[in-house]
Amino acid sequence: MMDWTDRHCRYLHRLLSRHALLYTEMVTTGALIHGEVARHLRFNAEEHPLALQLGGSEPADLAHCAKLGEQWGYDEINLNCGCPSERVQRGAFGACLMNEAALVADGVKAMLDVVQIPVTVKHRIGIDKDESYGFVRDFVGTLNDAGCTTFIVHARNAWLKGLSPKENREIPPLRYDVVHQLKRDFPKLTIVVNGGITTTVQVAEQLQYLDGAMLGREAYHNPWWLSEWDAAFYGAAPSALTRESVEAEMVAYMDREAAAHGTPWYSIARHMLGLRHGLAGSRRWRQVWSDHRLKTLPAREVMAMAQGPVEVELA
Repeated sequence: MMDWTDRHCRYLHRLLSRHALLYTEMVTTGALIHGEVARHLRFNAEEHPLALQLGGSEPADLAHCAKLGEQWGYDEINLNCGCPSERVQRGAFGACLMNEAALVADGVKAMLDVVQIPVTVKHRIGIDKDESYGFVRDFVGTLNDAGCTTFIVHARNAWLKGLSPKENREIPPLRYDVVHQLKRDFPKLTIVVNGGITTTVQVAEQLQYLDGAMLGREAYHNPWWLSEWDAAFYGAAPSALTRESVEAEMVAYMDREAAAHGTPWYSIARHMLGLRHGLAGSRRWRQVWSDHRLKTLPAREVMAMAQGPVEVELA
């Protein structure tokens, strides 16, 4: 979810669910060590609980960046061993790290040695076309020996060559049974499933076997879905939110961000374009919020235009 789940996106998601654990986009150790730390790690206090997802492979670098994450107030450090993109592979991290379980274990231990918050790992169930269960079982076992107790498992193999990241989310078959087997073999570990889940019913089905579900692109493109989660999974009262109230909260946030950081409203609005997903008039609403000709207007005026009556042209 690089370039997607930034702090503005997460602010929207927190408005919709008070309890779901949010994750940052993947931040590389190189970006934190050699770049502007505040730009990568700044977040809104409302986002808690919040996990920092790191991309990297060198244990010392991971330890340094995990410590930074703890100092900045994150609730969890997550190591990405699941991203299959060639750009990530060139940096020697992501899914290719599943071929180096001992190195990942060293990184996990190095992070655990310097932080008091949980260190978790996100990974695939296999690499390329090797679908043997023993591979992922041994990977999890090696990392558990190093102290990791929570695993977020994308229930597809990652093909390191020949598929784009998008194809890697669609072509390798989903095999939830492999993730379920991991939970049976490691009953004391927290096993969370990821991949292909798009409905509340599907989440509930997975929770019969596993400890949690991580949702990505469906939650981004259809954010209103999150408004069901607190009641469905956390025992909260049904949400009193409306799409209009969430939109108004986001505009207030846009105003605060503009005043505090000079953030243009359209860099925030792009994350809420799916808020009216499936509703009549949603296309026009999206068009208004994404109209580059309106960028000079205040966000409140754009909201008024987006919520205004739809003009119908009669032939």
